[in-house]
Amino acid sequence: MSLSQFILKVHSRCNLDCDYCYVYHSADTSWQAKPRVMEPAVARQVVRRVVEHAVAHRLPDVRVVLHGGEPLLLGARRLGELLEVLEKGLAEADVPVRFSLQTNGVLLTPDNLDVLRRYRVGVSVSLDGTRAGHDRHRRFPRGRGSHGRVLEGLARLGAPEYRHLYAGLLCTIDLANDPVETYEALLDSRPPRIDLLLPHGTWETPPPGLADRRQRIPVVPPVTAHPMTPPNQGGTPYADWLRLVFDRWYDAPVRETGVRLFEELMAGVLGGAMRTESVGLAPATLAVIETDGSIEQSDSLKVAYEGAPETGLDVFRHTFDEVLDQPQIRQRQSGTVGLGPICGRCPLVTVCGGGLFAHRYAPGTGFRNPSVYCADLAALILHIRARLRADLAGTPQGLPELGARGT
Repeated sequence: MSLSQFILKVHSRCNLDCDYCYVYHSADTSWQAKPRVMEPAVARQVVRRVVEHAVAHRLPDVRVVLHGGEPLLLGARRLGELLEVLEKGLAEADVPVRFSLQTNGVLLTPDNLDVLRRYRVGVSVSLDGTRAGHDRHRRFPRGRGSHGRVLEGLARLGAPEYRHLYAGLLCTIDLANDPVETYEALLDSRPPRIDLLLPHGTWETPPPGLADRRQRIPVVPPVTAHPMTPPNQGGTPYADWLRLVFDRWYDAPVRETGVRLFEELMAGVLGGAMRTESVGLAPATLAVIETDGSIEQSDSLKVAYEGAPETGLDVFRHTFDEVLDQPQIRQRQSGTVGLGPICGRCPLVTVCGGGLFAHRYAPGTGFRNPSVYCADLAALILHIRARLRADLAGTPQGLPELGARGT
């Protein structure tokens, strides 16, 4: 399957020092050797490769995501120059493009926002809820919290002239934060969508709250057929946290915002298509291009081991079709075939999909394991299924059976 999302690391440094950052505080340290910015010559070659791929595969459009580090460290002038190179090159080849950008929000200044508006760039902002919850992790290098500066940036983004650019919020879950209070704090800036993100971790380096799962990979199918129960790995703290948010969101008298994780899991439970790499069996369709033009896989793989995202390819010597021949890309595009035996026998696999690829890693077995969040994902899916089943009771269709291939 062709690639359609191209994540451009346009600046390899950041103005914050978030303690959970997978770029600067994980196993892979390759950022240290990367140029700070993506030069126009690299961007022009990226465009040539994207056009080549889009035309060969007759893609209806492509998505280009500006990422970092912190992409707005480019400054308004260089940001505009880069976007001009990208837009012009794709327009000349008649390849429709959707631009987006992920930012910590600190540099959402009027001059940067004017550039983003000129090129119709959707903006997603990282915010971890309340001031206390956010500033616990998302700090400037000298230790000062960034919450106030982020809210200032969100206020500018929410102004009438820029509001149409606002794509949503990214919130990394912290079990120390009250889940409902966190969700309601996120609602204050009226986001069109919220992404609730599980902290990155693996079976070797489990995420916070799951230290007891270090190397304790299940050796039996994680969910029994009937009645379905989460795998026996102790508690499910992330599912417990997310269930409270789900119920608050689902039971609201009016839909206040979208929550991507919940919407995707609901689609899977109902037998529909899922379109995210964190859950479900949708094939991987993204490539990451670093500031020097090297092509990598999803940068969440940085939590696994040194060099995990690397492909050995770059936009000057290689095509994106060659990326599709990478073993891990093939594994991530092969559905249940690419999963380990535990996931392959699980009735929740069409919804869970084994979880995020990076979260499956363990030394010796690589990525052919269930997610380190296996128990939590199972418990959350079963909770959502129970809520939907109660609402659909008595309807002609009801719910499809979990585990039915093709649902």
